[in-house]
Amino acid sequence: MKLRVRALFALTAVAALSACSNEGELVIDQGVGIASVLSLCPSVGIPDYTGDVTTFRNPADTTVASLDVSAAMTGLRSDCNDTSDKIYAEATFTVNARRSDTRGARTVELPYFVTVVRGGSAVVSKRIGTVTLAFADGQERAQGTGKAGAYVNRADAALPEDIREKITKRRRAGDAEAALDPLADPEVRAAIARTRFEMLVGFQLTEAQLKYNVTR
Repeated sequence: MKLRVRALFALTAVAALSACSNEGELVIDQGVGIASVLSLCPSVGIPDYTGDVTTFRNPADTTVASLDVSAAMTGLRSDCNDTSDKIYAEATFTVNARRSDTRGARTVELPYFVTVVRGGSAVVSKRIGTVTLAFADGQERAQGTGKAGAYVNRADAALPEDIREKITKRRRAGDAEAALDPLADPEVRAAIARTRFEMLVGFQLTEAQLKYNVTR
C-alpha cells in the first residue's frame, strides 16, 4: 500500500476519539461531529515492492529452475516515545523465508533499510540492517526477526501555534464556517505536510531484484 501523508478523519463521537488518542496528539474537534487526530509520531510502513526479495542461483536466470531463496516481511509493528525533544520510533517485523535446495544447513543474511521521510519526499535519514535466517539440514523454511528505529526532532513534528489555532478554532453548528474543513486550507495543508514523518522499512534490493518485484 502506498504511503502518503494525510490527516486521518473519523465520523465518530469526539469523546470516544479523545479516549483512544495518546498524549502528544492533537485532537481536532470542529463542533459538528467531525474530528481528526494528528500524532507527533511518524507513521510506519513498507514501501511498494520492497517487502519481498528473491535470489537466484544464477542472477542472469530468473526462472523457477534457478530460484534460490524467497523471503517476505510480515507482522510489522511499531512503538513510539514522544515524551522528549527527540521522538523515538521503533518497528519490529518478521521475515519468513523459503529455499529451493534443502540439502545441508545454511545461513542466509538479507539486508534491509529503515528510512525516515519528511513531507512525503524529503529523505531525512537512512540506515541498513541485516536479518539472519538459519536453515537446518533438510529444512525448507526459516524465520527471522528484525528491528528498526529512528529519531525525529519534536520541533519539526509539531505544528506552529498559528496553524494549531486555525485548526482548533471552535465552530458552532449553524455558523457559515462550520461546514468548512480547516484542513482544506492550502496553508494548513502545507504546514501539516511539513510536520508529517514516515519511517519506511523494506529489503535493501538490487536494481535487478526491484525490477523482478515490479514486473513479476
